[in-house]
Amino acid sequence: MSSARYLVTGGAGFIGSHITATLLKQGENVRVLDNFATGRESNLQAFEELPGNVEIVRADIRDLAAVAQATQGVEVVFHQAALASVPRSIADPVSSLEVNVNGTQNVLIAARDAGARRVVFASSSSVYGNTPTLPKHEGMPGSPMSPYAVHKLTGELLCSVFYNIYGLETVTLRYFNVFGPRQDPKSEYAAVIPRFLTSLLNQEQPIVFGDGEQTRDFTFVANVVQANLKAATAPDAVGQAMNIGCGERVSLNEVLRIAGELLQTTPDASYRDPRAGDVRDSLADISKAQRLLGYDPSIKFAEGLSQTLESLRVGVSR
Repeated sequence: MSSARYLVTGGAGFIGSHITATLLKQGENVRVLDNFATGRESNLQAFEELPGNVEIVRADIRDLAAVAQATQGVEVVFHQAALASVPRSIADPVSSLEVNVNGTQNVLIAARDAGARRVVFASSSSVYGNTPTLPKHEGMPGSPMSPYAVHKLTGELLCSVFYNIYGLETVTLRYFNVFGPRQDPKSEYAAVIPRFLTSLLNQEQPIVFGDGEQTRDFTFVANVVQANLKAATAPDAVGQAMNIGCGERVSLNEVLRIAGELLQTTPDASYRDPRAGDVRDSLADISKAQRLLGYDPSIKFAEGLSQTLESLRVGVSR
């Protein structure tokens, strides 16, 4: 393998490919480990003609030997690889556990043994569960409502253990409803924003599970990339878990209204029963990330939605 300063697990996926592309723009050498179960070949095109160098390793984080080889010589691991879906984990909790818990432990073991300096772990706001307290802050106890949430909380605990016992620097980022270009709208477990936007672009009825008044702290992917890069070097973030959101609450009905304005249409949604495992309201207290990382979510929801819509327009028009 060629030398690489950074390893991005799940680097052909939605968030991972954005982290990889940003590092390459900075002229860095990056290694991507992805099994392409949810990562997409088309995302690799985003790496072409960028000044850095990228190496693609086609392997699964459940394969410890493969992860160990991919981690050789690496300074920082951005661990994004996951089966990132609450409904998927409810339908198939075994695969979710194998990837999100056993795979995460493999990444931590490999990073420890390879002498990597730091692992930045992608966790989830789902660890908080359906607690009525808003905003969600890191001092709140975890109250997972799905296997996925349990598995992410377990990954956080593993990170803490590997830091406290082995001295491997770990930083945990709890993502709040990330959206943006390259998020797959066609997956059975697609996130709500690409599903909504694709339905509207195709002049189809968006499907809303629940009454649409449930709220989320939707976070544009560029803000999440910024948080990851800052987490790779911030000295006071080591051993900590922190929220990565925008600190703004938007209902699903409001998402449809704003999307309709951008498309100059009036959405006619089809409302269905709520889904098991979904929380009612979510809002991030981001003061800890602001303090420890210097995190600044500069791209707000409406601007991010407009950028996402433009990227999907290209796909629909092809």
